Amino acid sequence: MSIIDDIKDTFRFKDTIIAKSTSNLDEQYKALLKLSEEFPNNNKILNELNNVKKGTDGEKEVLYQLKKANIGMYVLRDVILRFEDLKAQIDLIVITPLFTYYIECKNLYGNIIVNEKGDFINEYTYNGKQVRKGMESPLTQVEKQRDVVKKIWESRASKFTRLLAEKHFNHYRKAIMVAANRNTIIDTSKAPADIKYRVLRADGLVRQIEYDYMHRDKDDVLFNKKQIEEAAQTYIDLCDKYPEDWYMYYKDLFCNDTSSSELTLKDKLRDFRRKRANEMNYPLYYVFNNEEMDKIVEIKPKNIEELYSILSPIKVKVHGEEILRILKGD
Repeated sequence: MSIIDDIKDTFRFKDTIIAKSTSNLDEQYKALLKLSEEFPNNNKILNELNNVKKGTDGEKEVLYQLKKANIGMYVLRDVILRFEDLKAQIDLIVITPLFTYYIECKNLYGNIIVNEKGDFINEYTYNGKQVRKGMESPLTQVEKQRDVVKKIWESRASKFTRLLAEKHFNHYRKAIMVAANRNTIIDTSKAPADIKYRVLRADGLVRQIEYDYMHRDKDDVLFNKKQIEEAAQTYIDLCDKYPEDWYMYYKDLFCNDTSSSELTLKDKLRDFRRKRANEMNYPLYYVFNNEEMDKIVEIKPKNIEELYSILSPIKVKVHGEEILRILKGD
């Protein structure tokens, strides 16, 4: 295909293609729904079910809006990427002929205000009272996820490519937040300039993408459909999956109230794994998998050196001391 054909292909490509539609949120919702039927009075399950449903509804609303775009794009939902001990869980990745958008999707009640310092404030009414509550910056969250992607890119790119393209990495990969609740009002009137156009409602996302596309710099490089498809496939190939049985994960998390004195060694290890994975936002197997747990119970290592025969160095480094304390009954 000639350069002219490539350019024609780019401008002919107008479809929104959902390259990855699956999400852990869907599996989590199914598991929580089943548990809510088995434990109808468990408020922890009901609250988590509500939170997960808001997440799935929010992502689906953004997907609905993207399907109305008039610019060709590939969209991936719930992309989990890892580099060494770092993890990025990106709600949505949108790859267009010009920019790739990493999207942190928020389905919040009430309105979102960004002040002159760049602080995010969630404002809503609760029991007839006006509530203003600070929130973690969604942009900071998604920028950290983009940093993980950059590390993966750097590890795979040639020295020449890094030298040529590294300074443009963030330019072509935009980190944005999208509020999915149709009733949410966003006020960025006092926000710093670099934030104003990166905090959007779902129904404003397509307009922003189209604006970026139509007002591109003359030096910006456009990609054709084949290149966009290849980029999407690369993300899919790199995408990690949670191997957990979400039903057992949530049952363990919300339905086991056994006192510490009654726990067996395996129960204590399982409880530690759950809490540590939750604290570090890891899948359970990143602490230790079931086979490794069985070996710990069988061998009962007495020191770090013996633990190395069961777990990888990174797992021993991060979790080893705590595991030994459990084995010693501390």
